[in-house]
Amino acid sequence: MPIYMWKGRDTKAGLVSGEMTADNEAAVIEALRKRNIIVSSVRLKPKALQISFGAKKVSGKDLSIFTRQFATMINSGLPLVQCLDILSGQLDNPSFRKIVEQIKTDVEGGSTLAEALQRQKSTFSELYVNMAAAGEAGGILDNILMRLASYLEKAEALAGKVKRAMIMPLILTIVAVGAATILLIFVIPIFEKMFTGMGAKLPGPTLFVVGLSKFLQKFIIPIIIVVTAAVIAVQRFYKTDKGQLMLDGLMLKIPVLGNLQQKSAIARFARTLGTLLASGVAIMDALEITAKTAGNRVVQDAIMAARKSIGGGETISAPLKTMKIFPPMVVQMIAVGEATGGLDEMLNKIADFYDEEVDGAVEGLTAAMEPIIMVVLGVGIGGMVIAMYLPIFTMTSALMGGSH
Repeated sequence: MPIYMWKGRDTKAGLVSGEMTADNEAAVIEALRKRNIIVSSVRLKPKALQISFGAKKVSGKDLSIFTRQFATMINSGLPLVQCLDILSGQLDNPSFRKIVEQIKTDVEGGSTLAEALQRQKSTFSELYVNMAAAGEAGGILDNILMRLASYLEKAEALAGKVKRAMIMPLILTIVAVGAATILLIFVIPIFEKMFTGMGAKLPGPTLFVVGLSKFLQKFIIPIIIVVTAAVIAVQRFYKTDKGQLMLDGLMLKIPVLGNLQQKSAIARFARTLGTLLASGVAIMDALEITAKTAGNRVVQDAIMAARKSIGGGETISAPLKTMKIFPPMVVQMIAVGEATGGLDEMLNKIADFYDEEVDGAVEGLTAAMEPIIMVVLGVGIGGMVIAMYLPIFTMTSALMGGSH
């Protein structure tokens, strides 16, 4: 939406001016008249040259801290605009500060908080906007923001657990591949020249490693190009509906890692849906938002099937029974929640349970992956080192035998 700069006269404050986000000039004038301001001029704000390179993104932690502080201020009775003014002044992240300042400007211009948040889609999710709207409509914005802050903190903690589980095997794999590549390209050729100069007969393992080194030296650039092209191709394939469904389905089937993916997806689904329902968001909207934040296409399709079921007058649990992603215990707990009218509470219990299950899955993944990678690292690099020392051992044995 365009930003307009305006000037006018207030019956109490005298000459006033400011900025407002609106569809057009008429909307700005109408909003100012409601505030009893006589408008003298309205013009479109010129676009400043902005260099976004190196701009700091708004992290999940930044957002959860902001939301909790916002909730505390609203609960203390401070006006909405004053809360936003104080919060923008104490933000360390320049990008986030600018966003909050714009939200404050929009609210001053007559927008609701939800409408102002909606204009900042890159920072505030659909879930955030809908919960804010429900809080404003019900007059319980402070409670909703506090609930939202708790949700964001738990969601951030869950994402952190999954990232930590994925990073360690990735780092070990990169180190192993990097070390092996350096040995093959830079170290092995030195040994080869030394052995050639001595006229030593090379054993089979050494010949294999030397051959691998020559192959890598010759084809390292084509290998890098092929690997890069394959990564790009997979990324593009994942952007298609078929690719997303296929690859997300495969991720759930990978031993140990798939178990972690499943449990984190169930925890996210239960936490998101439970929080939205407890905040007063309509069930159909809540399911649609939850599907968008599922993080896995298989889970997303299952949630949308549940939404369709609700639209047809059935229960949420009915279609989930046919989806292998949801264990029988989860389906039964959801069915009980629907029958007793306490679905939001039951979903939060499921989320708490699966948060603990994710902890166990993370430990299981780490325990399973680290020894495997270490063994591969040891066998691969250790094998190359031994192969290169075999000729030395052979020559040493021959010299010792000749001396006798």
